[in-house]
Amino acid sequence: MLSADLLLPVLALLAAGAGAGFAGGLFGIGGGFVVVPALVLILPLLGGRPDQMTHVAVGTSLATIIFTSLRAVKSHAARGAVDVEVLRTWAPWVVAGTGLGALIAGRVTSETLAVIFAVGVFSFAIYFLAPKIRASAMMLAMPQGAARAGLAGSLGLVSALLGIGGGTITTVVMSVCGNGIHRAIGTASGMGAIIAIPGTIGFMIIGWGEPGLPWGSVGYVNWAAAAVVIVTSVLCAPLGVAMAHKLSEGLLRRVFGIYLIFVGVTMITHA
Repeated sequence: MLSADLLLPVLALLAAGAGAGFAGGLFGIGGGFVVVPALVLILPLLGGRPDQMTHVAVGTSLATIIFTSLRAVKSHAARGAVDVEVLRTWAPWVVAGTGLGALIAGRVTSETLAVIFAVGVFSFAIYFLAPKIRASAMMLAMPQGAARAGLAGSLGLVSALLGIGGGTITTVVMSVCGNGIHRAIGTASGMGAIIAIPGTIGFMIIGWGEPGLPWGSVGYVNWAAAAVVIVTSVLCAPLGVAMAHKLSEGLLRRVFGIYLIFVGVTMITHA
């Protein structure tokens, strides 16, 4: 039986997991934009130093994305909406960028990391809310060679800093390269695990032995909170996938863009 002190955090984490799983399936994202701000608010209830919270939130978010991403990509693949070749050829560069991003995260303050997160979500909000930016493909095909290595490496780096699965960035890249939105979202959902696995390991390493971490933490990953989030995120991811193939693209993008603005403001005010 949960104590009264733990009941509210657990319920909040279950709700965050449900939102992350649904959003992960719906938009092809790992759910970090939902989980990170929720964890920033909830983790202090588990104890620990305030200046560690954003690092733990980002690391824990990456851990949950492993499972959300795998569940979502399986559901998208069943609908034929995953470009396996993109995942295969981008993976080595994404992993390298993710490792670098984790190292950089270990050298910045929690406040700086929160501001980086907020700037990132504001940038993505502009994309989702600006129809003219999304209107046409800028390239006819996905980048190759050095361009692919640079873009994929940057994807991993930024995603590690933000604690996201890189789905938003992947969806944007595939869309401007002429891919259909459903294929872009389906492929983006698979990028999450590729980023989250090395990212999670990196955050555990850079936070290893740090004092003042919340209860249940291994380095900068709080597995107690992650376990609760994973339960509902895995259950809700297929529901988001089903909805993605039914609803209007324009409506989905506007709603998500507005949500990103709200998240950015939340992170700035709690930095």
